[in-house]
Formats: sequence, structure tokens, C-alpha cells
Amino acid sequence: LSGSLDDSTCCIPAPAAPSPEPALVSNLRARIRGLLLLFLVPLPVSAMDLAQLSAVLQQALSANPEERKAGEAHLVQNQFVPGHLVALLQVVVRADVDLAIRQVAAIHFKNTVSRNWRTKSDAAEAAAAGSPLFSDGDVAAVRDNLVEAVICCPPLIRSQLIEVLKAVVQVDYPHKMPSLLQQALANLHSAEQPRVYGALVVVRVLARKYEFKDDEDRVPVHEVVNSTFPQLLVILQQLLAVPNPSLDIAEYIKLVLKIFWSACYLKVPEIVQQEAVFLQWMECFHALLERPVPSDGQPTDPEQRKQWTWWKVKKWLLHIINRMFHRFGNPKYAKGEDKAFATMFADKCAARLLNSYLHLLAPVRTDPSCLPDRITNLAMQYVTYSLSKKALYETLKPHLQVLQFEIAFPLLCFNDQDALLWADNPLEYVRKGYDIIEDMYSARTAAINFLAELVTKRSKDTLDPFIAALVLILNRYNEAPVEQRAAQARQKDGALLAIGALHEKLQGTARYKAQLEHMLVTHVFPEFSSPCGFLRAKAAWVAGQYADIPFSNPAHFGGALQAVVSLLRDPELPVRVDAVVALRSFVDACEDLDQLRPIIPHLLDDFFKLMHEVENEDLVFTLEVIVDKFGEEMSPFAVGLIHNLAAAFWKCVRSSEAAEGEEESEAVDDMSALAAAGCLRAIGTVLESISSLPHLFPQLEPTLLPILQKMLSSDGQDLYEEVLEIATYMTYYSPTISPAMWSIWPLILSSLDEFAIDFFEYALDPLDNLISRGTEHFLGCQDPNYPDSLWKLLSKLMSDGDIKDRDLVPAPKLMEVVLLNCRGRVDHWLPLYLQLALARMQKASLRHMKDLLMQVVANGLYYNPQLTLQALEGMGATAGVFQTWLTMLHAKSQTTSKPLHFKRQHDKKVCVLGLVSLLSLPSAALPASVAPLQGELAKAVLQLLVAYKEQQDAAELESEDEDEDDEEGEDGMGEGGEDEDEEEDEEEEGDESSSDLKKAIKRAHKMLDGDDEEDEDDEGFWSDEDEMLTPIDAVDPFILFSDTMAGVQASDPARFSSLMESLDFSHQAMAHKVSEVAQQQRDAKAKEAAEKAAGGAAAS
Repeated sequence: LSGSLDDSTCCIPAPAAPSPEPALVSNLRARIRGLLLLFLVPLPVSAMDLAQLSAVLQQALSANPEERKAGEAHLVQNQFVPGHLVALLQVVVRADVDLAIRQVAAIHFKNTVSRNWRTKSDAAEAAAAGSPLFSDGDVAAVRDNLVEAVICCPPLIRSQLIEVLKAVVQVDYPHKMPSLLQQALANLHSAEQPRVYGALVVVRVLARKYEFKDDEDRVPVHEVVNSTFPQLLVILQQLLAVPNPSLDIAEYIKLVLKIFWSACYLKVPEIVQQEAVFLQWMECFHALLERPVPSDGQPTDPEQRKQWTWWKVKKWLLHIINRMFHRFGNPKYAKGEDKAFATMFADKCAARLLNSYLHLLAPVRTDPSCLPDRITNLAMQYVTYSLSKKALYETLKPHLQVLQFEIAFPLLCFNDQDALLWADNPLEYVRKGYDIIEDMYSARTAAINFLAELVTKRSKDTLDPFIAALVLILNRYNEAPVEQRAAQARQKDGALLAIGALHEKLQGTARYKAQLEHMLVTHVFPEFSSPCGFLRAKAAWVAGQYADIPFSNPAHFGGALQAVVSLLRDPELPVRVDAVVALRSFVDACEDLDQLRPIIPHLLDDFFKLMHEVENEDLVFTLEVIVDKFGEEMSPFAVGLIHNLAAAFWKCVRSSEAAEGEEESEAVDDMSALAAAGCLRAIGTVLESISSLPHLFPQLEPTLLPILQKMLSSDGQDLYEEVLEIATYMTYYSPTISPAMWSIWPLILSSLDEFAIDFFEYALDPLDNLISRGTEHFLGCQDPNYPDSLWKLLSKLMSDGDIKDRDLVPAPKLMEVVLLNCRGRVDHWLPLYLQLALARMQKASLRHMKDLLMQVVANGLYYNPQLTLQALEGMGATAGVFQTWLTMLHAKSQTTSKPLHFKRQHDKKVCVLGLVSLLSLPSAALPASVAPLQGELAKAVLQLLVAYKEQQDAAELESEDEDEDDEEGEDGMGEGGEDEDEEEDEEEEGDESSSDLKKAIKRAHKMLDGDDEEDEDDEGFWSDEDEMLTPIDAVDPFILFSDTMAGVQASDPARFSSLMESLDFSHQAMAHKVSEVAQQQRDAKAKEAAEKAAGGAAAS
């Protein structure tokens, strides 16, 4: 019966009771009760008895791989057998079963429940699909006994059961577990300590479920908070009153804090916002913040220490306080309903807590490593937030000297832990230095952020003294004899880090900007040859931070560039990595590329040697900059670059797969994923740089196609956008699309169906390329049948009401691609496309989506007007479609009179081609509902053509203006001066009203200049910039309309006269203008043809 919290040391003062029983008796009673509950559940005849099950579990523990696999297979085969789940739980809770067997039973129990515990709808779907389900008896037994099992089991097993509880609560609470909260509440008031702990676990799981839910979905947690928080506060107060608290007390406190965090993360509950209640909580937090962490039992190893329970308590406490401060520290930014609460927090808590934070940080003055990094990081965050608040800054002022030079600056300096990691594991040193997740926890990063914020927000008080102190450190290092410099190297490292981190501030401050080149030459460049590896690395990094300053002596820039390039072959790995990262800035700033051209082959060799050693996204960024800078000049290296990048990509994938299950797998996996994404982006950059050399693409296909085939699946979800970009380049620039490349078609369609709907817009491009550039294969291949597979996907997606219009925008565009590229060859699919588009039109709310769906009709008319009209007539939709179309064409904003639909040039052109194709039909071919509309349709075409021409002219004029702006360059930009006006207190009077006035003016301008009826969801859809190339690009709509009207005039003069008579004066003027434009276009085409012919003759 062993294994619960140690009750001899974990003494929560219990509520008054007549005769409290001894702790051991309480524990026995609790465990026996749990066991009895489970044993009362009868096992079905088909289930293994407990002895058999224990034997199978023992087999699953065997050191013999064959026996172990057999045991595991037996467990999996029986997981849905009625009674199996209950039998597992019985083994888990039995104290007379070997602990190892209980543990493997708990793990199997957790995995089985987590994977297969289903909601009612999921269970119905699974049943319909023939998938096995747990029996109702097993489900009920688990629900009824799970909490008791958590209470009575030892910690090693309890952790597995808590995961089961999370899974069950996630699905079943509150509807299928209505008594869970009352059970937890009763246990919270229990005199039995394991019951209190079990109750805290349950409340934590409940609060965690709703942590990120919005107001509507958070309703169940209100009852949880209102019922439990009063007792939680009592428990916390009692825990804090325990003298010489043990680790078990820390576990209880940690759970209370985690409950508070989850319940208050998005919104502080009303019961907590009550001032008297909240101040009691804050009093507990303040006491806990001031209380020193016990020294007894504290691990000395930094990695073990940060996992120690008391430091975890401190971490959660700081999380809570920082969150409160960030949200409520400045009442000006609080929401209306929270302003009173924020004012109370700012007035009564913020300054007192700040003093406690300063007290917490005080020991760092003598030992920068005395606190775990995460604790220092969180404490420095609070201090940094305080800098912009006037009252808190006054509290900080007397401590600024200490904070800058005795706390923050020492954290910047290279230390013993850095040296140990540099020597023993340089790869890990590099990973930690470039891992953005590590930055979130790093004390050094927090110190840098504090100093940067300090000299920016409070520069008048702090900038000059701080820079003077850094210069003193640098000068002292330079003045020391060479043999004594090693002792000062770490301080210089910190000074260089500070100077590099403040590069934006110093470059924007005139009195420092003029001295930067001298500073680099005097204090940074000499360290390129330092005997200290970490100084060589820091010199490269700082040089990169300032590579873009205007050097008065070009030799200084050139010398630094060559030095950084030389460091690519430094014997120390961290130096080489920092040199590569710095090189990116130098390449970006380099105006004379001749300094780099001769060494490009050597640079690339060094790059790939380094990429073979370390997976680092920043290395790939530098390579991208080089490729982008040199463009087509990189073509001789393109094939080699792609091969090396692909090899690096596969290495990252293997590293990520190998990291699964390892202790630090998350960090390794993140770094590998980032590096893999960088490799794919770099491949895309190289492919773009050789876009004018299509003959290279077939050479690259054997290297890149395996990447596409693997990553265009669920394996590549995190890299899907980058993979689709590569697919786009390969299908667009290759001279032809090979049969092998078509293997990506089913992969893309399958992923869109299963998980990648958010990437539909990126998938559109390669699908378009496959259809438009491989039309014969698209139409001619029977296995697979590409048009049929496309139809099935589009039909499924567009009929799904849960998919938003925004995500479906590419669907009608794909229909357009098929109709335009397969004109006259997909008659079978045209009616189906029309039916699908019109069905979605009934549900569409996004204005742009409605336009695209109507353009399916327009494309159908251009494809074959007779067949389209037959299809519409067959659906009984003809009259409705054309009435809706005309309504959309005439719809205008009430404030600006601008059209609300068909805003892009492409939209207008498609509508024109469709309507003109309709008008080209003989009158007898027009349905009765359309014939009377011919005059209105002709007017609509004229309006569209005039608007199209105006839009075309405006775009050309804008393009000319942009060219002129590019020629002017940046001559008109200022040099940048003092920016000390940045510092202002957030509480200054007038800020709020001024801010509100600015917002009001901005809104007014938007109303005057914009479109009051603009749907926010339509934003980003009204540009032609990213529009695809289509077969109609060569069709001139003016000439088409003019020729069609000439044909009508010749074949049916009466009809033509009727159309002309239907035009009022303004539309007659439009017709005249359109006729002129058509003639101008004919003349321009004739001239272009003549010039081309003359050029050909001259060449021959």
C-alpha cells in the first residue's frame, strides 16, 4: 500500500473534526475504498482474469525482444475486449502486485484510453465504420473509479492515471461526469491528505481544459471556480503556515498555483476580481515570493535544480504575477470591464511586488548562477515591464546602478557554464545560442532586453552612463598587457554583446553614430585573431550587427569582410557558425560584389561542410542571401547547391525522427524542423535564381522529387508551404512536365482532403501548372483519371458547410483553369462545375467568393455558350443566374459609388468574355428568360470594358511612378538623429485622449477613402498582382467585343439595331470609346507583327 505522498511530512491543517484519525489509517481507508470499488465491478467471461493479465504484463516487460513483442501484441489485441480496461485498472491499483507490472499496466491503460476514448459523435462514426469501441460497462467503470485510483496510487503510477483523467475529462466533462466537481469539492474539504491532493489534481484538470476557451465555451469552468476557489485559498493559506515545509508541501502549492494560472489566464473570474478576495490571494503570492527557497535537498546540478519542486513553485508564481502585471499593470490599456480591477492591481500590488522581485534578484549580484535561468528570466521581465511606468520607474531609480552593472551586465558575460558547454559539447552550445525557445527561458536574453529597454525608454538618464561604462571596460582591456587580457576577456565579451544588442539605438543616435566605425576598428576587428574563441565569435557577430553602417574608409569594410570569411575555417565550431551568420549582413551590405565573386566556390564548400556538422536555420539564411544577391551568376553552382541542400534536408529529417522518444527530443526536433524548413526555402531561392535556365530543371528532378513525394503528405505538414513552392517551380520552369512529376497530383489532392485545406491557395499553383502545361496528360491518362479525381475533391470541399469561403477561394479558380485550358474537351464536366458553383453560391457570404462562383458561369459561356445555357436550363437556374449577375454588376457602395463586385481586371475580363460569347449566339439560340436581357447585358459589357480600361491605365501609371521612385533611391531620407524622444511614460496626461483622437481621425479617413460596405474578410482579394497566367491573357476584350458586334451587325442587322437603340447617351459614348480602343489595339498588334516580321527577315 506504499507510494502516496509522505503524510508524516505533508501536514495540511485539516478542518475541525470531532476525532481526527491517524494519517496512516486515513490512507489505508482511502486506498481500500478504491480497491473495493473496483473489485465490485464484475469482469465479463471473455476477459482475462487478473492472474493471466499480470502474466501478460510481465511478458511485456521481458528483456527478450520476442517475448516482449508477443506480450505487447496480446495487450493490443485484447484492448477492446469487454472487461479488459477494468482489469487493467484493477492491476494498476492493487498494492499486492509488483510495482513494475503495475507501471506497465498503467502505461498501457493510459495509451489505450488516450487513443480510443471518443465523443458520442466520434463513437457513432467509428461504429458505422466498423471500428471497435470500449464496452459501455468498461467506460462507466473507468469514469466512476478513476479519481479513486488517482488518490490511492503511488506517484510513479499516479502520473499515468492523471493523463488518463485528462483524456476522459476532455471528452466527457461535464455532461457525462456530472458528479465529478462535487466529488472533487468533497475531497478538498477532506481530512485525508491524499484525497485533498486528488481533488487538487481534478480541479487542475478541469481548469486546464478551459484555459484557452473563449467566453462562450468557458461557462462550465465558472462553476468550478466559484465552488472551489474559496477552499483553495484556505488550503494555500494553511500550506504557507506550515513551518519547515517539505517537498510534498511544495507539490500541493504548485498544484494550487497551476489551477489559479489556468482559471485566470484569459479572464480573471468575478469571484477573484472581488477586491477583498484578490488581495488575500496576492498576500499569499507576496509571502511566497518573499520566502526563500529551502536550501536542504536542493540539487547542485543546474539541470536538476530547475526541475526541483520548490523552484517550479517559484516559476509558476512568477508566471502568474507577470501575467497579471502584463494585463493589468497599466489601467489605460485594460478593457472597460477590467479598468477598476486593473486600477486596484496597479495601485495596491504592482510596486510592492516590484520590491519583492528586486529582493529575489539581489543574490545574483554575488552569484549570477544562484537562481535557475528561468527564474531570473521571469524576474527580469517584470522589472523590464516596469520601466515604462512612471511610478514604478521612480521605485527602480535608486536601484538602476545595481540592476545594470551588478545584475544585468554579469549575465551578459561568458561564464563557466558557457565554457564547459563550449568545450564538451560545441553543438549544444550552438543550438542553445540560436534556439528561439531557449531565448524565452534565458537569463542572458532577459538581461539584454532589460538593458535595451532601459536605454531606449529612459535614455536621458541611462544611455550615456551605460555606454561610458562599456567603453571603460573596452579601454581597460586594450590597455592591459597581452598576457593579462585573458582575465578580462569575459567582461569584454559582455561589453561586445551589449554593444551589438544596442546597434539600432546607437545607429539612430547622432553622437554615437559618428563613432561606430572607430569603435569597430579599435575594439571589435582586433578580436578576429583573439586567442579566446568566444571573443572571435563575438567579434564576428558584432561586426555583422554593424555591417550596414556607412564606412568612411572602404578598406575597413573590406578587411572585416575578409576576416569574417577567414573565420569560416576557424577550428572552433561556434566561431564558424557566428561567422556564417555575420557574413549574411556583410553580403547584404556589400556594394562591390567583386570582393566576393572570386571566393564563391570556396564559400559554398565551407557552407556545406558546416551544414554537415550542424543543423542551423541561420546558416541557410546566409546561403539564401548569397543566392539572392548574385542571382543568375549562381547558375554554375545551382545543381551542386540543390544536391547539397537536399542532403542537408534529409539529414535534418533523420535527426528529427531519431530524436523521437529521447529526453531532449523536443529541442532537437524543433531545431531540426527549423533547419529543414530553411533548406527547403533555400532550394526555392536557388530554383528562382535559375528560372531563366529551364534546361537545368530536369537535372534536378531526381533530387527533388523524392522530397516532394515524402513531404506532400502528413509527414510534411509543418513544411507544406515550402514544399508546394518547390513543386510550383518544378512544374512551371521545367521544359515539360515528366510523367514522374505527375505523381505529386494525388498526393496534393489527398492532403487537401485530409489536413491541408489551409494551404489550398499554395496548392493552386502547382495544380494549375500541371493542368495548363500538361493538358494532354491531364485529359488523356485513364489511371488515374485526373479530371475525375479533381471533381471528387472539389465536390467534397465545396459541399462542406464547415469550410469557410476564404479557404475555398482556389476551388472556383481551379474550375476556371480546367475550362480555359481544356476548351472544347471537357464537355462532360462543364454542367457538373456549374451545378457545384451555383450550389455553393447559395451558402457563400464572402463577396469575392460570390464573384468567383459567378465567374464559373462566365467561363462556361466562354468555353461553350450553347452548352452552358443548356445546363442552366436543365437546372432551371437560367433566369436567376442572369438576374443575380446583373444585380452584382450594378451593385455599388453607398458612400463611394465604387463597384462592390468584380473589382480586379481579371474579374472584369472574364465577365466580358462570357457575356460577349453569349451575345455572339443567334437570338433563336437564347432562352426565353435571357433574350429580353440582351440590351442590359450589352450595357453591362460596355461598363465593364470602360472600367477595365481605366483600371489598366491606372496600373500602368502606378508602375511608372514606382519606377521613378526606384530611380530616386533613398536620397530624400534623413540621416537619423537623436531619438531620445522615444522615452515617454505610458501614464502621461493626454496620451489617452490623443490616442483616441488619432484613432478617430484614422477611422474617418478610412470611411472617406475606403468602402464602408467592404467586408473585412474580403481584404487581400482585390489585387491582380498574384493572378495566374491564363490562355485568355492573349485575348483582347475590346477587339473581341468589337468583332462580335460587327458579326451581329452582318448576320442580324435588326438585332444589332435593337441593341444600339437600347443604349442611352452615356452608353453610346462608352460604345464609341470602346470602338476607338479596339482600333488602337488592332493597330498596335499590326505594328508589333510587322516589326517582328521585319526583325525575322533581318536576322535571316
